[in-house]
Amino acid sequence: MTARNGGDVVVETLEALGASTVFGIPGQHALGLFDALRRSGLRYVGSRTELNAAFAADGHARTTGSVTPLLVSTGPGALQTLAGLQESATSSAPVLGISSQVPSAGLGGVRGGYLHELPDQLASFRGVVKHARLVRQVSQIPPALAEAWEVALTAPFGPVWVEIPQDVLLAPASVPPVTSVPWSARPLPPRAELVAEAVRLLDSASRPVVLAGGGASPGELLELAEKLRAPVVTTFGGKGRFPWDHPLSARAWLEDWHTTEFLADADVLLVVGSGLGELSSNYRTFRPRGAVVQVEADLGKLESNYPALGIHADARLALRALASGVAARAADGVAEGRVRELLDRVRERFAGQERDLEWQVLSALRSAVPDGTPTCWDMTILAYWAWSAWDPRGGAQFSAQGAGGLGYGFPAALGVAAASGGPVLAVSGDGGAMYGISELATAAQHGSRVVWLIVDDGGYGILREYMTDAFGEATGTELARPDFVALAAAFGVPATRSTPESLHDDLVAAFASDGPHVVVLPAVLRMFAPTHLEHL
Repeated sequence: MTARNGGDVVVETLEALGASTVFGIPGQHALGLFDALRRSGLRYVGSRTELNAAFAADGHARTTGSVTPLLVSTGPGALQTLAGLQESATSSAPVLGISSQVPSAGLGGVRGGYLHELPDQLASFRGVVKHARLVRQVSQIPPALAEAWEVALTAPFGPVWVEIPQDVLLAPASVPPVTSVPWSARPLPPRAELVAEAVRLLDSASRPVVLAGGGASPGELLELAEKLRAPVVTTFGGKGRFPWDHPLSARAWLEDWHTTEFLADADVLLVVGSGLGELSSNYRTFRPRGAVVQVEADLGKLESNYPALGIHADARLALRALASGVAARAADGVAEGRVRELLDRVRERFAGQERDLEWQVLSALRSAVPDGTPTCWDMTILAYWAWSAWDPRGGAQFSAQGAGGLGYGFPAALGVAAASGGPVLAVSGDGGAMYGISELATAAQHGSRVVWLIVDDGGYGILREYMTDAFGEATGTELARPDFVALAAAFGVPATRSTPESLHDDLVAAFASDGPHVVVLPAVLRMFAPTHLEHL
């Protein structure tokens, strides 16, 4: 039998911490780690590039709400995860990156010439992840991974990084088999005097409004909104945190001036789990006229964009305290009437923009996708519409709008499917699809129940619009691309070439299949007019 080594200690520790599925790609320095996987109970899902493995781990972590390990090798393999980890950082996904390193003797460039060597690999990650550590001895592995696990699951959730040299992974285990690893995420409760002041402000408000970000907890948010009779607007990352069709749901039209004005008109605006950044503030045109209360677990985002009563706390704990403290109001229908009026204004504005094709595609998509289905959206025009217009209907809505990197949708959906079993919807443009096209092999290998809609408009459609609007013509946006239907078939994945008229039926058929299915829609979609430009 193979003697236990550092790689075994890694996988034993991951199992003891509660991991069940890991993502990644093997490499020369990481062979001891990957060899140990076959002696463990961990499920391994391998991708075809480290970037896609990072996106898949992100989708898995968002779905489970717990830590997802990402195993990669040194140098190029490690560095390719950075764009995915940046998305995890901005979207608070608890991914645990574990990378090999050159042998200990070569760390820091002391003895150069190793394959994949970097003088300070760890430095490349410190500005992206919440926490980064280099392990130098086998005995350090369990506490280092437990420390990283705790940090990843301490509010705000986020990615962490641990590096282990090749010789440590291969070294004989200096500790007995790992059976239990104690850990405890640090709680982040709100300070009592801040809660009391926020309750005073909310109770005295005549027009309270809640802006709920991705950090908001659905149950507590619903309780607080109903007690206050406060309309709720969600950020793009907060979609699904509040019931879409609730009478108090003002939905997510953050790029609409009527919604921006609605938020600005609140005499008390409660912002939960959002830093009020560029997208959530309608490109910084939002100008609040009343008091702002901001609940945020990320200390660096607290009052970073707007003055507020800043409450540094886990959103769940803060919402629970606020819901317990505020006085319940009678349901007089006033707030609900304001919400209806706002949504009527939004609909009226869109009615005059001649976007019938876009609404047709969204309608076909929404009616074909089963309720409760998770969706993963790449950075493409249809996703920009979906940030505001998509009704999640009980299914989580994940996108790359945190960091804005291309290629997220399909590999993230594979990670979601690995956690949920599927089905999952992925949406990409043809440009973003090429980032993840190799993952068709992963989908076929694992039988992943992912329906991948590729909207083929012949290029980087959103950049084409931006450049044409700004400069009169676009440069570098037009793309040669493959026959996606034929290419999917080459991977053994069924595919359908669709039209706007047949899209509903084509998607219904795709969702009825047991494995992956690609639906290609040749169409040039356009963005809606951003009313904030009219008010700058």
